[in-house]
Amino acid sequence: MEIPRSVALFAVAAVAEIGGAWLIWQAVRAGRPWHWAALGGLALVAYGFVATGQPESHFGRVLAAYGGVFVAASLAWGIVFDGFRPDRYDVIGAAICLVGVAVIMYAPR
Repeated sequence: MEIPRSVALFAVAAVAEIGGAWLIWQAVRAGRPWHWAALGGLALVAYGFVATGQPESHFGRVLAAYGGVFVAASLAWGIVFDGFRPDRYDVIGAAICLVGVAVIMYAPR
């Protein structure tokens, strides 16, 4: 099993997708220059390609598991870039999602 590679690809995918969406958000909602949105669009395209590198061959499984990564990584992004402070329910929910990721992707089949 290629768990370390898979985890690394999930991390890169999260940075690309969340970072891309954040750049667009900044352009539209925070008045940043519009080229931030263009860069965000490029990051979102990169995310689409990163996901194809997963060792798992089933698209639905990879994207379902990535949903859990996205939840936890989005909260972490908010902490780092927006000063967001998650409450205990955010943390509990993210932990549940990450358990789901582990079950979906790495359970023996």
